Amino acid sequence: MKVAMVAQMHELDQTAIEKYGISGPILMENAGEAAYYLIAQEMGSVAGLHFVALCGGGHNGGDGLVVARKLHSMGAQVKIFCLGKPEKFDDTVRFFYEMVTKIGIPVTLVPDESALPAVERALAAADGVIDALFGTGLSREVGGRYAKVIAMINESPAQVFSIDIPSGVHGDTGQVMGVAVRADATITFGLPKPGNLIYPGFEYGGALTVTHISFPPELYEKDDLHVAISPFPPMPERRGDAHKGSVGKVMFVAGASRYLGAPYFASMAFLRAGGGLAYLATPESVAPFIAMKGNEIVLMPRRATSAGSLSLDNLDDLLADSEEMAMVSLGSGLSLEPETQDLARALTAQIDKPLLIDGDGLSAIAEDPAILLRRTAPTILTPHPGEMARLMGVSVRDVQKDRVTWARRGAQEWGATIVLKGAHTLIAHPDGRVFFNLSGNAGMATAGSGDVLTGVVAGMYAALHYDFETAARMGAFIHGVAGDLAADELGEEGVVAGDILARVPEAIQFYREYRQAIAETGYGKIAVI
Repeated sequence: MKVAMVAQMHELDQTAIEKYGISGPILMENAGEAAYYLIAQEMGSVAGLHFVALCGGGHNGGDGLVVARKLHSMGAQVKIFCLGKPEKFDDTVRFFYEMVTKIGIPVTLVPDESALPAVERALAAADGVIDALFGTGLSREVGGRYAKVIAMINESPAQVFSIDIPSGVHGDTGQVMGVAVRADATITFGLPKPGNLIYPGFEYGGALTVTHISFPPELYEKDDLHVAISPFPPMPERRGDAHKGSVGKVMFVAGASRYLGAPYFASMAFLRAGGGLAYLATPESVAPFIAMKGNEIVLMPRRATSAGSLSLDNLDDLLADSEEMAMVSLGSGLSLEPETQDLARALTAQIDKPLLIDGDGLSAIAEDPAILLRRTAPTILTPHPGEMARLMGVSVRDVQKDRVTWARRGAQEWGATIVLKGAHTLIAHPDGRVFFNLSGNAGMATAGSGDVLTGVVAGMYAALHYDFETAARMGAFIHGVAGDLAADELGEEGVVAGDILARVPEAIQFYREYRQAIAETGYGKIAVI
């Protein structure tokens, strides 16, 4: 499913009106009809139930008026509180405003804070609340009576249904603009917006439903919509005549005296994802300790610095070794020793194989990201927000405020696929496409989890033979499913990297068995009506 930025959604609305003749009132009626249907699904019969509709002055408020009318028509007791000024409504909103007043639904204007006690009393007695204060176009912090009404909604015991996006959440970034409604369910129109899917917006929205409000498919599937939910392609079956060489040889340049877990998790995750041969180039002092746990890993002990990390004089050997590999992974537990960081930069510039850079490898190239432009083979970077901030020369706050923009900018500037880890992980490609990965959970915020991701991505490419970009997306998804399986069994608080690693094979089998259902429901995260 495509995802529309706020400006793109406005363009889609205008195209529907001007090209296809689907008028503004029809779009608003369809939106309200779908929202009513969602409420009826969630609450059963609405007859006799008490609802409060809180409406702003824009089209979001107009959608709320339609929902209120439909609830009223089915026997619900509805009160409308309008924070917008009727004299400023456009023709479409005015049309529906006049309709509800003629029908006789109680409408109370809230031009200032003097009407807020009435709002509070109504919310205290409500069974359901329709949040139609702001749409996705909110661009400044919420204050005044709007902020106080949102606080009242959040204190109400009623079920809360947000129209398009919880009021107070930024449509493009998912950031809370001072204060925001915490909804039990959100219905968004046309297509989901980034703010519906990026935390904290996703969390504030509750259960997410999408309705295309009668847009023709060629409109909501347009090629120039470059943000989407990661697709779910078929997973190739393992050939009956497979041998360890045909399902991938990957070299992991990883590990240091203080970091034994990272190289193990990356190498073993590749094998757990179906990989044939995991070669681990690691300091000779480290290799015996990894050998005690990872018997299946092919160890390549290399010369170490006095600090126990890989020395620069391994460069020629590692370059020669890389020629025999399907791809190379660089950075897991590599250390920040200056000489080893020099090695990482040299390898990045000179390895002529697909390359995945993670962890300390990202710290190395943050000193000179232009190195990436010297590469001729494809590259994947898997930064967390802090690493992304260092790569881009901005603050972590900047990255988190607009994850889609920064992921896309990095991918385009460096000609690399960016897997920006977090909730939800984004995968950005050099051509401007950005994908949301919807698997995973907060329990995966644990040491070593990112190293497991590295190995799974390598497995998707070298063992399952997805193309490099699809491997990044599928690796993120399978990694997240493994984490979800672990959390389902252990609870999020108890998950460690080894639990995720152990469930990678199960995650792959889960995907094979349930791929169609996963594709139809966005991995259970999105309903479509």
